[in-house]
Amino acid sequence: MSDGRLRCAVIGTGKMGRLHARKYAALPECELVAVVDRDGAVAAQAAAESGAEALTDYAPLLGCVDAVSIAVPTSLHHRVARDFLDAGAHVLVEKPITVTLEEADDLIELARRRRRVLQVGHIERFNAALMALDLERAPPRFIEATRIAPFSARGADVSVVLDLMIHDIDLILALVGADVERVDAVGTPVFTDDIDIANARLVFAGGCVANVTASRVSQKVERKMRLFLPDGYAAVDFQNRALQRVRLGEPRMRDGIPNVLTETRVFEGDDPLATEIRCFLACALSGAEPPTSGVTGRRALALAAQIGAALAAGRH
Repeated sequence: MSDGRLRCAVIGTGKMGRLHARKYAALPECELVAVVDRDGAVAAQAAAESGAEALTDYAPLLGCVDAVSIAVPTSLHHRVARDFLDAGAHVLVEKPITVTLEEADDLIELARRRRRVLQVGHIERFNAALMALDLERAPPRFIEATRIAPFSARGADVSVVLDLMIHDIDLILALVGADVERVDAVGTPVFTDDIDIANARLVFAGGCVANVTASRVSQKVERKMRLFLPDGYAAVDFQNRALQRVRLGEPRMRDGIPNVLTETRVFEGDDPLATEIRCFLACALSGAEPPTSGVTGRRALALAAQIGAALAAGRH
């Protein structure tokens, strides 16, 4: 720490890493000292935007920074996160936490031993529209989630389940709060050798069913979740930061027609990434466990693996 501020770095300055760097640079509670990318030109561009030093190797930062964001390809998450945790840094690693459960377990145990925060970048948890959703009195009975986008090389080193669907997997696990009893899934490659479009049906203990679709071969961007509740209906539009609630009013019927009350809230100016990073830094300073901890990230990865196994079985 310098001047009471956390010394921070961003490892990997592709599209997502550059966004991380900008957020750190704007936060008063930290000092962004370096950005790292194997491509020197990419690192230099991110450094110019954020005022940090540009590096092509993260080794000089080990033991010299308090906290890092890791936005490298998924296959490198374990190695890079392990190096920084072992050197005593708090780590925010982009989703998914790792490629395998064994790698996730290793990071979780290392963070525990070193008493460091391990947070996973499930950014939609910090979307104001989702955070405003109160389900304490009305747990969902059915969930429909759709997350589609045009193809991007970023994230294409893994299937669409780990690239896009895992956002909704994490959210659904948190919203339902029950064990998954059955997984059915179908999907296919389109532009890559891996699954590019997939649908999964998740049946939970207690009866809730979730239908989840993810595609990286669409011509538009859509990130929506619809929740059917005992007291009505809720729709979250993550892209536009909007929450719609539909409930029955009193009297419940008027002239034989349901008395439907609709409320829509739009959270203009909401910045989920800045909120996520502020949460990470606050946990690093206090020692609190973040809502998207390593354990939470592992849980999402485990269900993603189940879906992947169901997809593989279907293809054969």
